[in-house]
Amino acid sequence: MGGLTSSRKRGDEFLSLNHGNFSPNIQSSSKRPRFSSMQKSGNPDRAVLSSKSAVARVSRYPEAKPPLPRVHAPCRPVKFGCNSAVSHLRRDPSPKSRDQEECINAVMGNFLTSKYHKVKNIALEACRYLQKDKEVIELDEEVVDVENAKSEDSSIEEVEVIEDDEPETNRAVPNLKELDLIVLDGSNQPSSSSVVSDLSNAVLKVKNLTLGSEKDISSVSAYKELLSQVEGRDSRLRRLSFDIELNEKRRSAFQSLRPKKEPVQEVPREPFIPLTEEEEAQVKQAFSVSNRRRVLVAHENSNIEITGQHLQCLRPGAWLNDEVINVYLELLKEREKRNPNKFLKCHFFNTFFYKKLISGNGYDYKSVRRWTTQRKLGYGLIDCDKIFVPVHKEIHWCLAVINKKEEKFQYLDSLKGKDTHVMKVLARYYADEVKDKSGKVINVSSWKHEFVEDLPEQENGFDCGVFMIKYADFYSRGLGLCFSQEHMPYFRLRTAKEILRLEAD
Repeated sequence: MGGLTSSRKRGDEFLSLNHGNFSPNIQSSSKRPRFSSMQKSGNPDRAVLSSKSAVARVSRYPEAKPPLPRVHAPCRPVKFGCNSAVSHLRRDPSPKSRDQEECINAVMGNFLTSKYHKVKNIALEACRYLQKDKEVIELDEEVVDVENAKSEDSSIEEVEVIEDDEPETNRAVPNLKELDLIVLDGSNQPSSSSVVSDLSNAVLKVKNLTLGSEKDISSVSAYKELLSQVEGRDSRLRRLSFDIELNEKRRSAFQSLRPKKEPVQEVPREPFIPLTEEEEAQVKQAFSVSNRRRVLVAHENSNIEITGQHLQCLRPGAWLNDEVINVYLELLKEREKRNPNKFLKCHFFNTFFYKKLISGNGYDYKSVRRWTTQRKLGYGLIDCDKIFVPVHKEIHWCLAVINKKEEKFQYLDSLKGKDTHVMKVLARYYADEVKDKSGKVINVSSWKHEFVEDLPEQENGFDCGVFMIKYADFYSRGLGLCFSQEHMPYFRLRTAKEILRLEAD
């Protein structure tokens, strides 16, 4: 009975050691039994206990150890920076509670401050100009010194109110110092709605054009200040106008140095109308071997007959002959008579005219004098705008033009050749022709001699005749030479079709 009681007491004391502050270096009468029957053995560091005593039995148990440190589990973050502890601290008005609340706000973040910054950014983005130091400052051009703004007078500057129907560029912007003044201490943080209302109140304050205290604009001082502001803006506008004028002069100077581009002429459709299937079959039949000795067409005005053999020169790779060239030039003249308003008034000499003109001693006007009588032509040669003269140089065809409309002599060679003798001969001939037919003396020494260089070039050794007749065709239309070597196969077929029909398109 006594042993059980002793054991229970020792057990209670042992259990109490697990919940209290245990210190192994301090011995207490209530927590550590006295060893009355302890005997010293040979080893001084070792104590020998009686196996029957209660102390001996208790000593067999391990000594109590300090409890494990408390580990806190992760907690869910509070959405609005306020939990039950903070609510409790807000209800406690003691200074210690306010200090703890400030610490909690510093750790968890201030919701109202973030709302304030958001409203501040929205206000700055909605405005474009900052009104500071009695003038309008563009935010894009100058940088606002926030530190200097904070060091100035702490009074909130009044801002001019602009109606909603005015342009956005005229709206005033609140000073950064005004926005900074709205920030309060953590202990007296206003709500987000109060921040917005304070900001709107600061913006909606009405002021005159002068900053600082409000003044009556009817006073002389206020009027002078307004006048000084206007003069300052006028000087800036004058500087800007001077810069604009200077840049305009520079731009015009650079543009004058650029080479002028000639306007691109639209390619007309009429000179490039494709042949129909029926027309292509007709031309193919005329090129056949069975029609070589057959007279295909006969031109009455020129008394020229075109056989199948003559038409073979229009096949690819062949040189054009005199019969085909002369008939085609006659068709161009007849086309002009049918539509005088559509084409220029021109005359087309045949391929024998220039050879006859330079026969003898190099120039013989009498040999060609009666070629251009009024009775024979039906019109006066000197009344024509352009006169076309085919020039044959043994194996190469060129074209010379007496351009009365522009008062110049032109020479067109598909191989970019130049012959000044042709120009001199034609100038002498035209002066003699005008004197013979009208009795007037014309001075052509002032006329320009032009070797046309900007013209389609020949890229083979057999298309010179086709180039020559198409030069005359396009010039008689009043068009530029908007064709090239790749059009030559088409022009050969088209010329054959027009000769077979005895009508130029």
